[in-house]
Amino acid sequence: MRRRPSCHTGALTFRGMTADPVITQQAPTPTQLPATVRASLSPSRAADFKTCPLLYRFRSIDRLPERPTVEQARGTLVHAVLERLFDLPPSGRTPDAAGDLVAPQWDRLVTEQPELAGVFSGDSPPAVADFLRSAAALLDGYFAVEDPRRLEPTERESLISAVVDDELLIRGYLDRLDVAPDGALRVVDYKTGGAPREAFEARALFQLKFYALVLWRTRGVVPRVLRLLYLKDAEVCDYSPDAEELMRFERTVVALWRAIEQATAAQDFRPRPSRLCDWCSHQALCPSYGGTPPPFPDQAAVPGPLRDARSRPASPGSDE
Repeated sequence: MRRRPSCHTGALTFRGMTADPVITQQAPTPTQLPATVRASLSPSRAADFKTCPLLYRFRSIDRLPERPTVEQARGTLVHAVLERLFDLPPSGRTPDAAGDLVAPQWDRLVTEQPELAGVFSGDSPPAVADFLRSAAALLDGYFAVEDPRRLEPTERESLISAVVDDELLIRGYLDRLDVAPDGALRVVDYKTGGAPREAFEARALFQLKFYALVLWRTRGVVPRVLRLLYLKDAEVCDYSPDAEELMRFERTVVALWRAIEQATAAQDFRPRPSRLCDWCSHQALCPSYGGTPPPFPDQAAVPGPLRDARSRPASPGSDE
């Protein structure tokens, strides 16, 4: 029987998940990798292929543009605020301080990612103001389940990577990693959508198991807790993997990668309709909806084997 995470609402009691200063890891360069490594994969792209091979092709091979939605932009903003919140001294990590970060962080994000401004039709100050208030409301959900004054994350928005099967580099960005004095690891992922429905829960757990596998392979420690914080509903879902499960998961990731290679060689990425199609940006090109995919790119245009389509996984809010 498939295990599901243990979920609950309300504030949590923390037991010493504090530790060292923030560590930001850089992506390894090809010269730092074993000569046998010839491909890379992120949890977002692996989940795309698992969900729908044609979606993987549209995003990773065709690189079709996707206009960000308001929900994705809100998720990106809330992640940015929570990352910056821990730059403050513990006593200053209050709801008011988090609220004060919302507008400045939005201004910074729009400067760095101008496409985010496109989520609003025209220049509409009332729409922007409502958007910022909705982000602040999600922060209220965060403070309902965590007290950041009692936490010192070891890493925030950090890139982690590991080599599996001698040939595949797996990598991704953690929202947050907490380390206890005894060395126990807790991986924390912020979700700005509603509490988990089964389809989204499976994708979220896939992503966290991906991170757990990287941490186990690089540090020799199986994370004690994989934690999903659903801010909209102030709900916490915890999952505790074990080494045997992560070994099975590693085989799953390698099998996915080999299936991606086979599909690329055959230029055969088929749609897999599901409830998630309602959120897809590419229905007009999907045969399941009467569309026709673009011609397959020339081999020279396909991303290199050590580039996982995008230098960074999708924006934090895009998987909500």
